[in-house]
Amino acid sequence: MDLHTLIAFGATFFVFAASPGPDNMTILARTVHSGAASGIAYGLGTVTGILIFLFLAAFGLSAVAGEMGFGMTVLRYAGAAYLIWMGIRMWTSPARAPAEKAIAHAGDLRRGFFAGIVLNLGNPKMPLFYIALLPNVVGPNLTISQAASLALVILLVEAVVIGGHVMLARRARTLMRSPRVVQRINRGAGAAMVGAGVAVIATR
Repeated sequence: MDLHTLIAFGATFFVFAASPGPDNMTILARTVHSGAASGIAYGLGTVTGILIFLFLAAFGLSAVAGEMGFGMTVLRYAGAAYLIWMGIRMWTSPARAPAEKAIAHAGDLRRGFFAGIVLNLGNPKMPLFYIALLPNVVGPNLTISQAASLALVILLVEAVVIGGHVMLARRARTLMRSPRVVQRINRGAGAAMVGAGVAVIATR
């Protein structure tokens, strides 16, 4: 696969990854509420889900994934329920300054990571994205070596996108110096999480 093809894929994928949606809203909300590690953990989960679909395509299983209607629906609703639950927790959390908040526990980070995977595996647009995009990039047959090259591009793009959202949210945390501001940001982050969950449910 030549460099021009990889650059074209990277530009297309960047638009896909950086566009507003439930994943980016969730990364912002988790970072604002629980710190950078929480947002990064969820972001790594989303990247893992994306790479799973990429290698499914390499093994010729993307069409099968696209036909798993019931399984995709279960995953989508499970992930959406988690986002809504986390949003309610953020909305109702005590108004404490960031310095007083406990660092996210390993269990919370694991749950965020797996939530990112589940939501991407349950996203009905994901198989369609690869079925529509990859044939235009590499032709009808995607080899393992080509998938590895595309995976590297995806990781580089997602490092920029996820890192940018985490940095933006961390700057928002610097405003959290009074209980009133903290409460407003908590409620804004909670509303964003609930909105992300509702958006996932509404996706067809």
